[in-house]
Amino acid sequence: MSQRPDPFTVEVIRNALTAIAEEMSLVIMRSARSPLLREAGDLSSALTDAEGGLIAQGRDIPAHLGIMGSTVQEFLKRVPVERLQPGDVWFLNLPEVGGNHLPDVKAIRPVFAEGAVQAFAVSLAHWADVGGARPGSYVPDARDAWQEGLRIPPFRLFTAQGPDREKLDVVLANVRGSDEREGDIFAQMASTRSADERLQDLFARYGAATVQAAIADIHDQSERQMRAAIREIPDGEYCGEDFLDNDGIDDRPIGVRVRVTIADDTATFDFSETDDAARGPLNATAFTAGASVFYAMKAIAGPDIQPNAGCGRPLKIITRPGSLVNPPYNRPVVGGNHETSQRMVDVIFKAMEAVVPERLSAGGSTTSGLLLFSGTDPRTGDWTTLYEVHAGGEGARAERDGGPAARPHMSNVMNTPAEIIEAFYPIRIERQALRHGSGGNGRHHGGPGQERRYRILAPEMGMTSMVERCVIRPYGLQGGEPGKPFEIAVERANGEIQPIPGKTHVALFQGDCVIMKSSGGGGYGAAASASNANSER
Repeated sequence: MSQRPDPFTVEVIRNALTAIAEEMSLVIMRSARSPLLREAGDLSSALTDAEGGLIAQGRDIPAHLGIMGSTVQEFLKRVPVERLQPGDVWFLNLPEVGGNHLPDVKAIRPVFAEGAVQAFAVSLAHWADVGGARPGSYVPDARDAWQEGLRIPPFRLFTAQGPDREKLDVVLANVRGSDEREGDIFAQMASTRSADERLQDLFARYGAATVQAAIADIHDQSERQMRAAIREIPDGEYCGEDFLDNDGIDDRPIGVRVRVTIADDTATFDFSETDDAARGPLNATAFTAGASVFYAMKAIAGPDIQPNAGCGRPLKIITRPGSLVNPPYNRPVVGGNHETSQRMVDVIFKAMEAVVPERLSAGGSTTSGLLLFSGTDPRTGDWTTLYEVHAGGEGARAERDGGPAARPHMSNVMNTPAEIIEAFYPIRIERQALRHGSGGNGRHHGGPGQERRYRILAPEMGMTSMVERCVIRPYGLQGGEPGKPFEIAVERANGEIQPIPGKTHVALFQGDCVIMKSSGGGGYGAAASASNANSER
């Protein structure tokens, strides 16, 4: 077959690559041991080309857009391609190697065909524990990177002969729940193996040269589409600002700021005016900043554009070394991955309100809403860690109200069902309901958040919170009102109600009930306009 594929062949190959990435995620969810992966789906899968350019990603977590390719590119700087062999699977989580935070561990498999590396299969899975000072590896008061857990540089755990048991034992000796982690590691390996097998079928059918030519066309097509979408935005310079509640150590807001410059078919995002790096774990790597920009521009300019390296060519990102979004390597970053990243998206949306308000949602919960429960299950004597994120209200849009209990922006994980929690953890779910009235008013109302109650059945457990939007409320657009903030409290067994900060660790005892109320979305349009519209109808 010709090495210059026709458009029909390119489209077949494009869909095949996407299907391979999506199958990788299914393999993990069907074979992993931790409920965090099996039920909540806190994972992403991707294929890159031989240089690390993103080819395809599953329908996974937007926060990982761009991270997968960056990880391979940085990996290749440390592990030259000449060292790679068929059957290798390398694991890593270092933020400075293209990463975002330590719990997101990547497995990288080089895919060979016709004697050369043709692609990489990348499996990212959030491990429920990677060691560190607190169970679950979230340390709200961490002041350095080493408190957050095991730092894994590129580390070959599998070869064609099987697992490297000595290296695997080093990893497992430094994390909690080693049996569960081992099962998750093998699930990640299996997902990359499934990608290798499917890619071999594709190379055998079309030939490596034809597949590579199709990949080049796919990149170019996405680039053309993104440039065309940017040209529809008026040229100019637009600024946005928003704030994080605090960093878990210093009780003050932290400013995130962007200056967006649209010039013909390119867009530049300058975060240089963002505040300095935080002492606590709300710092975000420059790679995380790239993922935030990638997602925001796809949402604004090209939601139907294939996410790949070509899509990012017209986008330029500037960060200031030493800032919150480009911190020194020794600063903690666990919360920055999913809290600060979402605030970067919010400031881009705020900046673009001046020119494309009809394409935007008002502020949503835009936080993971993370509550992490840990302790010994008295039924089994085993250590357990429940990592649970909570949806909040979606911001309203120009044409509709916001949706209830959604996960705006950078998240795409699911609630762990109450039945699963009660089966695997010494916790009873006593309430799961929408938090009516929590959305902001406006011509269109923000969506409601949710309420969930966790009754502790073990003699003792710990709980870590990593939640934003407890102080700075989800903003309205075009005159809409903000949504209600997150609220967390513990109702002690004696009836005392104890409010819980957004970033802390508390001891829980049998009979205590944790009450989580997630934030509502912001409204869109002035409320007075809503009254006028109602009278006209």
